[in-house]
Amino acid sequence: MSLFPERGLKIGEAARALGVETYVLRFWETQFPFLKPRHTRTKHRFYQEKDLDVLRLIKRLLHDEGFTIAGANKHIKEFGIDTLMTGKPVAKPAPSSSSERAPAQSAGIDGHARRVLNEVRRDLQSIHKILED
Repeated sequence: MSLFPERGLKIGEAARALGVETYVLRFWETQFPFLKPRHTRTKHRFYQEKDLDVLRLIKRLLHDEGFTIAGANKHIKEFGIDTLMTGKPVAKPAPSSSSERAPAQSAGIDGHARRVLNEVRRDLQSIHKILED
C-alpha cells in the first residue's frame, strides 16, 4: 500500500519531498515539456507518483550529474525517460558541445565537489530570493 495521497501532492508538498523551492518546480515545467502535473480547474497543481519520479530524474541530472537544462533535455530525448528513471547507468557519448554540461563537469571536478558546489549555489539562490523580496 502506497503512502502517496490519491489526489497527489500539492506543489509545496512535492517541493518539500524533493528538497527544492516551489518556483523551481514551476520553472522546470516550462523547460521540460514532458513534465505535466495535473491541474485542477482552479489551476492548482497536483503531482502524482510518476511526476515525482520524473522530477527526481531532472534534479539528479541537473544537480548531481551537472547537466544544463538543454543538455538534460537532450540526454532524456536520446536515452528515453523510462530508461533513465531506472537508475541504471547508460553509455554516455562525448558531449558534442560545451553547452551540454555545466562548466564544473567539463572541468573535471569529482562528484562530491560538484554536489558541494551545487549546494552552495542553491544556498546563494535562496539568499538572493530573500533579498529580492
